Amino acid sequence: MGTSTFLILLIALIIDRFVGDPDWLWQRFTHPVVAFGAAISWANKRYNRFTLSALDKEKRGFVVIGFLMIASVISGWIMSELLLRLGALGLVLEAITVAIFLAQKSLSDHVGLVAKGLRKNGLAGGRLAVSMIVGRDPQTLDEPAVCRAAIESLAENASDGVVAPAFWYAIFGLPGLLAYKMLNTADSMIGHLNDQYRDFGRASAKLDDLANYVPARLTGGLIVLASTPPRWIFNLKTMLRDASLHRSPNAGWPESAMAAATDLALGGPRIYAGDIADEPFMNDSGNKSASAGDIERAIVIYWRAMLIGTILLAGLVLIQHLIVG
Repeated sequence: MGTSTFLILLIALIIDRFVGDPDWLWQRFTHPVVAFGAAISWANKRYNRFTLSALDKEKRGFVVIGFLMIASVISGWIMSELLLRLGALGLVLEAITVAIFLAQKSLSDHVGLVAKGLRKNGLAGGRLAVSMIVGRDPQTLDEPAVCRAAIESLAENASDGVVAPAFWYAIFGLPGLLAYKMLNTADSMIGHLNDQYRDFGRASAKLDDLANYVPARLTGGLIVLASTPPRWIFNLKTMLRDASLHRSPNAGWPESAMAAATDLALGGPRIYAGDIADEPFMNDSGNKSASAGDIERAIVIYWRAMLIGTILLAGLVLIQHLIVG
C-alpha cells in the first residue's frame, strides 16, 4: 500500500461529500458503473442461456464474473501506473476518480427525495421516489412501509456504496476499487434468486457477500457511534442480536444498527416481484409507523456516521505521516 493511499481516499471522501454525482456531468459522459453494467448485460445475454443445465449456467457465471473482475483489476493497475507518473496532478486525478465511485451525497440525495415526495405529493409521491432506490413493489407499500424502505436502503447502501468501495480502495488501490464495483454491480444485476439468475449469478452473489463481510460490520459500527452516546450500548446490543434476522448475511448489520439508532422497527414482511419475503422486524420493540421525519432523522445519523469514518481516516493519515515522516 502506497503512503498516499489514505490521503487520496480522504480527499475523495471530501470531494464526494460536497460534489457527489452532478447531473450536468453524467448527462454528457457515461458513468463508469454504467459501462460496467453494459458489460455485465452483454455477458448475461451471451452466456446465460435458458437451454443450459443449472450446473452449466453456474460454471459460466463463475467464469464471467472472474473475467470481468480480472479485467477490472488490470484496468485499475494501468490507471494507477499512469497516474503515478503525473506526480501531484496524478494524486488529484486519482482522488477525483475514487470520488466518482463513492456514493455519499447521491445516496443521501436520493433517500431525501422520498421524504420530499411524501411531504409534497403524499403517498403517491413517496412511492414514486422510493421505487428509484429499492427493488420491492412500491404499490404494495403504505406510508410507513415507504419510509422504512427508504431508511433500510440508506443503511444498506451506506455499506455497499460508500464504506465497501473505500475499504477495498484502502487495501488494494484502484485495482481493488474497480474490482469491487464490478462485482457489486454484477450482484445487483444478476445476483437474484429467481429462475433467470439463480444459477448464472450465484458466483457473483456469493463473492459479493464475501466482499461486503467486513465493510457491512464496519458500517454498522459507525452507525452505532453516530447515535447519541447514552444509547451506544443498547444500539450495539440490538445490532449484534438482530443482524442475523435479515436474509442477507451483511445488510442486517447496518440496517439493525439504524433501526436501533432511530428507534424504529425495520425489516418485516415485504414483496419483491410478487414474492412475499416474510421476515421478522429488527428492533421489534421500535416504532413501526415510520414517517418522513424519520427518514430525515436517519439521514442526519447517516451523515454523522460518514463524518466519524472520515475523521478516523484522517487520524490514520496523520499516524501514517508521523511514522513515515
